[in-house]
Amino acid sequence: MHYYAYPIKLGPIQTVPYAGSMLPDIGQGRWWRLSVQYMLLAGCIGVLMLLLVYPILLTVRGGFYEDVAKREGFTLRHLLLVFEDPRLRIGLFNSLRLAVLTTISAILIALPLAIVSARYRFPGKSFFSAMVLVPLILPPFVGAIGMRALIGREGALNALLGTDFDILGDARIFGVVLVQAFSLYPIIYLNATAALANLDPALDEAAENLGASFWKRLWSVTLPLVRPGVFAGGTIVFIWSFTELGTPLMFDYPQVTAVQIFNGLKEVETSAKPYALTVVMLTTAILAYFLGKYCFGGKAYAMYSKASRAGSEKPLTGGPGILACAAFALVSFLALLPHLGVILTSLSSTGQWYATVLPSSFTTDHFKEALTATDSFTAITNSLKLAGAAMVVNIAFGILISYLLVRTTVKGRAILDGLTMLPLAVPGLVMAFGYVAMSLRWPFGDGPLGGFASVIAVDPNPVPFLIGAYAVRRLPYVVRSTVAGLEQTSGELEEAAVNLGASRVTAIRRVILPLIVANLIAGGLLVFSFSMLEVSDSLILAQKTEDFPITKAILAFGDRLGDGPHVASALGVWGMALLTVTIFASSLLLGKKLGSIFRV
Repeated sequence: MHYYAYPIKLGPIQTVPYAGSMLPDIGQGRWWRLSVQYMLLAGCIGVLMLLLVYPILLTVRGGFYEDVAKREGFTLRHLLLVFEDPRLRIGLFNSLRLAVLTTISAILIALPLAIVSARYRFPGKSFFSAMVLVPLILPPFVGAIGMRALIGREGALNALLGTDFDILGDARIFGVVLVQAFSLYPIIYLNATAALANLDPALDEAAENLGASFWKRLWSVTLPLVRPGVFAGGTIVFIWSFTELGTPLMFDYPQVTAVQIFNGLKEVETSAKPYALTVVMLTTAILAYFLGKYCFGGKAYAMYSKASRAGSEKPLTGGPGILACAAFALVSFLALLPHLGVILTSLSSTGQWYATVLPSSFTTDHFKEALTATDSFTAITNSLKLAGAAMVVNIAFGILISYLLVRTTVKGRAILDGLTMLPLAVPGLVMAFGYVAMSLRWPFGDGPLGGFASVIAVDPNPVPFLIGAYAVRRLPYVVRSTVAGLEQTSGELEEAAVNLGASRVTAIRRVILPLIVANLIAGGLLVFSFSMLEVSDSLILAQKTEDFPITKAILAFGDRLGDGPHVASALGVWGMALLTVTIFASSLLLGKKLGSIFRV
């Protein structure tokens, strides 16, 4: 009898080397190949240590300096002051509260939909299954612009109900939770549906034959089995919402740790407070990761056979079918409200959407402004260049890493695998702040490369740091996608090409890469689109207007009086269009494996 490991188990990618790498190979060729493999492995680990681990270590070390300006001494005083300062303590508490409320809300939204989608067939299921993923096309902080117009004190909701609710004033934290939960729940939905799709239907049928009710089976059989998958997505949502910078900024909610770190950027050369705050944020995120992975997520259960969910789906007709459609439609509608608000704000004439349900007049001038104005056009150009460069770097680097993970048996692959996936667990704000600290050190800062790359300088050049940050943050997308393609491609094809006289590089280029091109395109598209709308790195590393990417320009326009919010919304709509095409293209290319992209 064959046993299959439960595929949602958190941990390093499980790979199986192709048969050719396991055959006896005696002589100089074998040792030469192993030497090359170990050199490539060491090179990849070295690059990740430099661009990922080193910035994080600099941030952590900065929180313990006695004198930050001179980088001398060691003290715990700065970390203790974080918990002694009432303002910083309240910010940390608010960040944790935001993360917990957002994660719970996202699970409550996503899990019922995932269960219904996995167990039943109902009218319009394919359409609604695609619709619930739409929130992925817009960062929460851009959706905050639309939500201000919809649920603000003078917004559409109060105009419709004739009320005077101040959701973005007295209850501002719930506005942030609302936007983040309806933006991030698809991550949990993707993980939960993947977990449910791999359950053995015989387990549920056995419990039903023993007289267990639907709720008893759900609580005692289904939920324990899918718990690792749910917590895999929940961990991502928790870390994302805990470190989210853009949404609190847009809602003018500065009493959170992420905004306090952002506001402390100006004193990064002389004060240890922003470093200490970043250390606290990183420690909290790591603890959340390990709690979700090892304590709450638990171990995956082994399945006796591959699940066949399609055959076990029960049809829902009549009233139950209508209720299932209504549930998906309601969640999709609520999740689309921020997008609708952004679109309407972009189409509204300046000052013509105030205390009314819909704008009083419409215009398309803001879209023209978003593409032709100097600041916005420069921002779009910058983002295209930065995202394109990050995509090219990640595809080349991702192919090399994936090949080492799947096609070789060299020792140390687990270290490379862990480093590659680390950006999914490390907050983007921490990494961005680490690059700021890196820019102040030799060989940057006052070193020989100060003119080549700098963040805080009279004439900064953040482009190399932005490309590096974008590439490292999104590297897991390319690696997971490429690994999936290599695992489905027989290594014997490559070995046959080598036996026919082709070099190893030629065999990979002519045989393997054409077979996994769909995976490379899918991963590359995700890197490009998410880099185009990257928030933390863009807000932290770009300090001059001519260096602003799109997201920094959106924030700047959002604070500008007059037509600022409208132009910012128009930029957001252009970003939505880009991500919509990307998500659907990647979904077509990767199918159900798209969910593995968003799993720690």
